[in-house]
Amino acid sequence: MHDPYDSERPLRLQCACGQPHAPHEHDAAPGASAEERARSFMEAALVKAIFPRDAERRLFLKAVGRRTAMAAIASVVPLGTLQALAQEQRPPEKKDLKIGFIAITCATPLLMAEPLGHYRDQGLQVELIKTAGWGAIRDKMLRHEHDASHFLSPMPIAMSLGLGSPATPTSVATIQNVNGQAITLARKHINRREPRSWKGFKLGVPFEYSMHNFLLRYYLAEHGVNPDTDLQIVVVPPPQMVAKLKDGEIDGFLGPDPFNQRAVYDGVGFIHILSKEIWDGHPCCAFGVSDVFIAQHPNSFAALFRAVIGASFIASVSTDRAQIARLISTPSLLNQPEEVVAQVLTGNFPDGLGNTRSVPDRALFDPVPWQSMAVWMLTQMKRWGYIQGDVNYGQIAEKVFMLTDAKRQMVAAGWRAPEGATRKIRVMGRLFDPAGPEDYVRSFAIQRAAS
Repeated sequence: MHDPYDSERPLRLQCACGQPHAPHEHDAAPGASAEERARSFMEAALVKAIFPRDAERRLFLKAVGRRTAMAAIASVVPLGTLQALAQEQRPPEKKDLKIGFIAITCATPLLMAEPLGHYRDQGLQVELIKTAGWGAIRDKMLRHEHDASHFLSPMPIAMSLGLGSPATPTSVATIQNVNGQAITLARKHINRREPRSWKGFKLGVPFEYSMHNFLLRYYLAEHGVNPDTDLQIVVVPPPQMVAKLKDGEIDGFLGPDPFNQRAVYDGVGFIHILSKEIWDGHPCCAFGVSDVFIAQHPNSFAALFRAVIGASFIASVSTDRAQIARLISTPSLLNQPEEVVAQVLTGNFPDGLGNTRSVPDRALFDPVPWQSMAVWMLTQMKRWGYIQGDVNYGQIAEKVFMLTDAKRQMVAAGWRAPEGATRKIRVMGRLFDPAGPEDYVRSFAIQRAAS
């Protein structure tokens, strides 16, 4: 694995198609103009970006034909994105950018990138804008007040489909974190650990289109509790969760950290279960942009992509999570006690039940936007009535979750990018097959009745 900051490694000029000829010799007829040669080179680079293996690339070109290859690619992944990522690094078209975020540990890579200088290194001047809630995050992106944003990972799917807002094609560039949530209950319920005893509870989640909502619903239903009829699930902005728990307005929440740990720190709640105990490796938050921004500012987007991927790499391999806690717990970012943030990031924490636990993977920062994750989210949207009718699961997942681009940037940052488009998913012991989403939806005894 190379040093992502090493710029002294020797470079060798070769054609982007991977064949043993110079770039200017690729597929250009005798007498072709410089413009034609440049376009031919770019097309070869884009094809190789998606199909890095020679055998797969040959099969693709044979199947669709060289002339229609670019149209086939552009139908799946925004062309501007691929152009920016296939080229050498170029100056960003827009340098001054506004990025929205919610003050939670899920945003660690996005936040770390600022004090570590990653945005500046990419020629960007980024203003991180702390935002009160996820509805505001969505609305500011729709009004183009933010150029890019910290998202809940299902939000770009919902925005692209027009669920809860006008349909606005939006993409997940990277996953910000996996795991990093918990179900936290008020201390008055310390003897009501069995979910079947929660009937009549009011439980908070940060947003309807959130992994928090989907995981809570799944957990409740697996314990025989109907989340639509046996209790109330209400939307509570993360910064208000602990206060509402303390005041008795809610009985508990499935929320992001550090607020689960903050409830323990303040003596008002206890951690019932970490979300990784429901689905180990589940996505939580994401970093994303609108497709319009990608088309208009492809180099700016590529620079952002590189900065965030680089920070994810550092967050993942760091052996000193306490140092990261110091970086991001400041008033301008999380505005939380450093001790609380460190307990979350290190995984050494009191649970409010008299135990001190050690869970090193309580929060991880794997940036890969696996398409199988998106398919699972879509099954839960269908299960609970957020989507009606037929769903093209694979097409939506492929369009919104920018897996190819994320892998390319991982390699550039020093990662070994994993192969394939899916990752094994097991939720509460049950294996999910992304190839059979409708069968999966129909298999659940508890789901919202079709309206």
